[in-house]
Amino acid sequence: MTAPFTLGLLQLKYPGSPKASLENACAMLEKAASKGVQVACLPELFLTDYFCQRIDPSVFDLAEAVDGPTTQALQKIAKKTGMVIVNSIFEKAAPGLHYNTVVVIEKDGSIKGTYRKMHIPHDPLFEEKYYFAPGDQGFKSHKTSAGNIGTLICWDQWYPEAARLTAMQGADVIVYPTAIGWHPKEKAEFGESQVSAWETAQRAHAIANGVYVAAVNRVGLEKTVGDGLEFFGHSFICDPFGRILAMGSHDKEEILTAKIDPAWSEKTRRWWPFFRDRRVDAYGDITKRFGN
Repeated sequence: MTAPFTLGLLQLKYPGSPKASLENACAMLEKAASKGVQVACLPELFLTDYFCQRIDPSVFDLAEAVDGPTTQALQKIAKKTGMVIVNSIFEKAAPGLHYNTVVVIEKDGSIKGTYRKMHIPHDPLFEEKYYFAPGDQGFKSHKTSAGNIGTLICWDQWYPEAARLTAMQGADVIVYPTAIGWHPKEKAEFGESQVSAWETAQRAHAIANGVYVAAVNRVGLEKTVGDGLEFFGHSFICDPFGRILAMGSHDKEEILTAKIDPAWSEKTRRWWPFFRDRRVDAYGDITKRFGN
C-alpha cells in the first residue's frame, strides 16, 4: 500500500493563446509544488481554447506528439519540483489519427504512461468525434512514485464501467481532466441541475469503488461559436465515502488540494465490500448495446 500523498487540481482559464496558457500552467504548477502538492492535474486540453466548439480542419495543426513541446515543458517542471504531473494534450498519433490524451509525467521528468479518452461525445459545441478517435489503450492506473493514479477524461465521467475498470487496475485516486460548461442560454433553467448531476455521478463512482475521485475543470466564457460555452469550474476532490474534501468556485482560477490516503480506501472497502460481492459470473450482458 502506498503512503498518503497530496493531490492538487489546477482549475484554469484559457488566457488567449497557447503560449500564455503554457506559461500560466507552469507558474501555477510551481505554486502548487510550494504548497506541498505531490501529484498535480491539469484540465482537459488546457493549452488551447476548447476548439471542439467548431469544425475546422486547420485545428489539427494544434495537435502534437506525446513527447511534444507541451509535455517537454512540463517534464522540466516535474523534474524541477519533484512533482508528478497529469498533462492533457491533443495528440497526433499519425497523419489523420488524433486522440484526446493524458500524459502522466514522473517526478524525475520521465513519461510514466498515457491514456487516450475512451468515450467521445458529440453534442452542440462539443464536436469531439470530428477531432478524436476513441481510445485504444483500455482503462489504466499508473503506478507513480507518489501513488497509483487512475486517469479518465471528461465524458468518461458518466460511465460507471470506466470508473470500475480503472479502480480494478489498483488506482488510489481516479482523476478526470475536464472541459465541461453551460450553454449560456440554458444556464438559468438547467445550470444548477447540470452541475449537480455531474458532481453526483462522480461521487457515486467514488462510493461504488471505494476510491478517491478528483475532477479538474476549466473556467471562463469561451466564445468561438455563437454564444460560446461558459466553463463552470466546480473542480472537486472526494473521498471513498463520496465526501467532498475540496471544492472550487465556478469562475476563478485556483489550486485545490487534498490528502489521498490509500489506507482509508482499504478501510472503506472492508466496511463496504462491493468488490467481494460482485457477481462477475452474471455480468456478461454488460457487453451488449442494450437488452438481453
